[in-house]
Amino acid sequence: MQKRERFKAFVDYFSEHQPDAETELHYSNPYELLVAVILSAQCTDKRINLVTPRLFERFPDAWSLSASSPEEVFQYIRSVSYPNNKAKHLVGMAVKLVDEFKGIVPSDVDELQKLPGVGRKTANVIASVIYEAPAMAVDTHVFRVANRLGLTINAKTPLAVEQQLVKYLPQDTIRHAHHWLILHGRYICLARRPKCEICPITYMCRYYEKVVKPGVTDLELSPGKY
Repeated sequence: MQKRERFKAFVDYFSEHQPDAETELHYSNPYELLVAVILSAQCTDKRINLVTPRLFERFPDAWSLSASSPEEVFQYIRSVSYPNNKAKHLVGMAVKLVDEFKGIVPSDVDELQKLPGVGRKTANVIASVIYEAPAMAVDTHVFRVANRLGLTINAKTPLAVEQQLVKYLPQDTIRHAHHWLILHGRYICLARRPKCEICPITYMCRYYEKVVKPGVTDLELSPGKY
């Protein structure tokens, strides 16, 4: 299957079967999603959704969070990964959001990355989810699944994956494709033992074609290759 055929098959399948795929993080406004995405780095959405209700009750907006301290915020997020750094990032983000953006979460990816704790992935999530921009956030799931499916070839960095996906995906599907790839990676195309036996898209999958179908079960996986 050629690359353009693979992209078409990917878009056609998920447009039909998961047209309304969205983030599994719980939020009610842009500020809450920004906080949740910062917290979700190297942590599960399930864990973040357990932590954020109390956090948002105590800090319902950027102004209340900016008036806090990392030590206080830590008490609410101590069960997530890297709570000390994330507490510092959250307070710093809130201060900058209030001082420079009047508490309004910016829509521009470059502007978003000026906020502490916000890298390109987080900025792309906010731009695509909140502002429906054609932005592709690349986390570990997107990186792995895109390479395994063959949507990307020899893409060894998140930016390379992003660039290849954006190049070939129809612009109006980019923000949806982010969630398609994440959810597929979270529930079927697992890192260590992908569930190829129940995967509905093996017919378009380069990894299945090159590794599973021929029975090459002992091959050490290289996410940059597959």
